[in-house]
Amino acid sequence: MYLDTAATAPVRREALEAAWPFLTGEFGNPSSHHQVGERAAAALDDARARVARVLGMRSGDISFTSGGTEADNLAVIGVSLASSRGRHLVTSPTEHEAVLESADYLRRRHGFDVTYVDVSPDGTVTPEALRAALRENTALVSLSYANNEIGTIADVPALAAVARGHGVPFHTDAVQAAGWLPLAGLGADAVTLAGHKVGAPKGIGVAAIRGRVPVEPIIHGGGQERGRRSGTENVAFAVALATALELAESEREDAASGARAVRDAFISRVLTDAPGAFLTGSASSRLPNHASFCFSDTSGEAVLLELERRGITASSGSACAAGSDEASHVLTAIGIDAAIAQTSVRFTFPADASPQHAESAATAVAASVRSLARSFT
Repeated sequence: MYLDTAATAPVRREALEAAWPFLTGEFGNPSSHHQVGERAAAALDDARARVARVLGMRSGDISFTSGGTEADNLAVIGVSLASSRGRHLVTSPTEHEAVLESADYLRRRHGFDVTYVDVSPDGTVTPEALRAALRENTALVSLSYANNEIGTIADVPALAAVARGHGVPFHTDAVQAAGWLPLAGLGADAVTLAGHKVGAPKGIGVAAIRGRVPVEPIIHGGGQERGRRSGTENVAFAVALATALELAESEREDAASGARAVRDAFISRVLTDAPGAFLTGSASSRLPNHASFCFSDTSGEAVLLELERRGITASSGSACAAGSDEASHVLTAIGIDAAIAQTSVRFTFPADASPQHAESAATAVAASVRSLARSFT
């Protein structure tokens, strides 16, 4: 049973079928001024418009990137460097590494002062905390819509309103939110997505940055993507992303409702039956398909291995910190001891998960933790 959709989702057949013509007969370069190139350009423009509709933005706001990491880099670094307001950035200590490392790059190489806004024990950033972090020279606020490790959902419209009230652009990493939460009407100036979280192939993302917001490109060349991201566009995967995103959005309300019931049943069983289990992140305001725990007196990696032996695939947290054996920066930021943080396990259900999946998975988790708890005590 695959319970790691936060790391990546299966590629949708519809996305592959939509991409196929542009990997075969319609192979043109969209910058070429002949019929083959113009057909590719038309397909790219159509994909851009379709993504924009889902986000409630304009086609010209949409830049296709190589994935969520590049999109975050463009939004955080590109908007900050282009700002005339100053050299101050506001983010949180629980952000994805793509945002945190971009912030650190700005600090090290461009003299930015970075403020990490206070987060509550469930990972929430309040409008009051954000307001206290802003300055006259703040160039950008970057706060995620939903946390990839603990599932906590931010009140992005309220946070964006605070930033807007101070004249500061607001970016939200919506990679985990896509397909589960509304993407239009957030009030954000920049929204970033990764195609492989919604059923497109890996290697395509979106940096949606409103046209009024200045952006300094981080990839230079022929000026593609309205000058914001140079390089020959991946037409096939842009079409695939637009197709997958539209499908995910059309299914979102039903998928979220079903997944929420499965998730709640799973959480209840695990907390009842697994020794030393406690939920991380918000108990109420969390992604519909997301459950994350620490299991005291075990090892998260040992739990994962035991679960895999029992046919359950899950994760110890972010799949994007390659090779790291350190405690999760998200969990330590919300006050969990580093040793306990290393017992964390994340479960993210697919949209078609059933109550039987919740029951089977919870039974396997409880049995795995019980068997390991004896070894670690």
